[in-house]
Amino acid sequence: MILRVALAVKEDGLQRHLQRHLPETDVGVETFNHPRTIWRKVLHSGCDMIIISAEFIPKPIDSGIAMLNQLPENPTTVIIHSDDSPEEHARLAAAGADVVLYADISKKRIYEAIESALESRRQFIQRKRFDRRGLFEPRISDFVTESPAMRIFMEEVHQIIPSDSPILLIGETGVGKEHLAKAIHADSPRHMGPFISVNTAAMPEQLLESELFGHEQGAFTGAIRYRRGAFELAHGGTIFLDEIGEMPLHLQTKLLQVLQNYEVKPIGGEKTLDLDLRVIAATNQNLEEAVASGRFRQDLYYRLGVLMLTIPSLRERKEDIPALTRRFTTYFRYKIGREIGSFSNDAMKALCNYDWPGNVRELMNVIERAMLLCKTKEIGMDQLPTVFQAGAQALETFLPNGNLSGGNWLDRPLPQLQKDIMDRIERIYLQRVLTRTGGRVDRAARIAGIHPRGLYNKMKHLGLHKEDFKKMRAGQGQ
Repeated sequence: MILRVALAVKEDGLQRHLQRHLPETDVGVETFNHPRTIWRKVLHSGCDMIIISAEFIPKPIDSGIAMLNQLPENPTTVIIHSDDSPEEHARLAAAGADVVLYADISKKRIYEAIESALESRRQFIQRKRFDRRGLFEPRISDFVTESPAMRIFMEEVHQIIPSDSPILLIGETGVGKEHLAKAIHADSPRHMGPFISVNTAAMPEQLLESELFGHEQGAFTGAIRYRRGAFELAHGGTIFLDEIGEMPLHLQTKLLQVLQNYEVKPIGGEKTLDLDLRVIAATNQNLEEAVASGRFRQDLYYRLGVLMLTIPSLRERKEDIPALTRRFTTYFRYKIGREIGSFSNDAMKALCNYDWPGNVRELMNVIERAMLLCKTKEIGMDQLPTVFQAGAQALETFLPNGNLSGGNWLDRPLPQLQKDIMDRIERIYLQRVLTRTGGRVDRAARIAGIHPRGLYNKMKHLGLHKEDFKKMRAGQGQ
């Protein structure tokens, strides 16, 4: 992350000296010179460190320091004071100032003291990335696999980790694209830097631009203070752009400029900020089709796709389901406090035979639900959703009355029986396709190989509504 420093020093020589020496690759300096507006601008600057002469702080000075400490950034405050009284310095420190410096000591000593405060700020930001269990980022070692397809994929991942080139992760919803992006970051040379994630489909277009690129105070109505964008926050680390295929075209143009020059200009700003970061983007869409239809810029696709990785779906690596199930069972055992050890043979077989349209995320949800419902130390079929319990009777599900032994279905004409069974097969198939696409009919039609209008007609005939599948996806989480 770029450290922002607000500089409001009364003595011109010291102001110029600090303005000349403070800027580094990860430090940006904002200077304020007009006494009448200094305090208001400092409060809205959004800076990590505020270096200010005591004369510019409203009286009583204790209340002014308290206002600085209550800012959202919780900035480090450095007070330059014309009084060298130890008692006065102690009073300001007691009021909440982090550093108090006498204005008449040498410029070199003042600069060294500020450099030390900057280093402390860097360490403060780094400490915030730890919790009581240690680093929260996933690691590449999490991806243990028995699947040949996944082993080949992970070999590719290991090769690209040390690089700084952009990565484009492609895969269905729920395969773990963000988890993999975090693991790549955590095992890369950038692991000490921040990991910033932005879902480009999760917010309105007008907010997304500010979220990505930041804005200056007064850039638009409601911009009452400076706001850092995700690119600035990710300086020194990695930015993850999820659902990149949903990004509006005009923002794709701005993103391309960032990737070409590795610099960003906040909305309403005049200065550009140099960036040192890695970009990892992800999508569950076919971007080649999006390029062909004009919904995605071809040059951006080529720029993002320097390293393109397609994550196998869970149904392509069912060999991993037992190991994943054991890992998630252990995880939820501690999370929800239930001493549940394993799944029964029938339950595990049902998990392995299921198609998993929601991939690993759906598997996690099923395991958590089962552990919450289980009253013994072993999860059985009764704790699994009905779709798993019905799997063993798949043929009977297709038959009228769901019964092989009953005679009713044998009394019906074959063409009518065929139509009935085909309707049931189509319904189950389309339910799963629409679940996978979150109710997006155009994408479901591409998977099914039929025209969207034809799919709408089939959905109407079978009583399927796209809104139900959108709600289902929202319930699982994005």
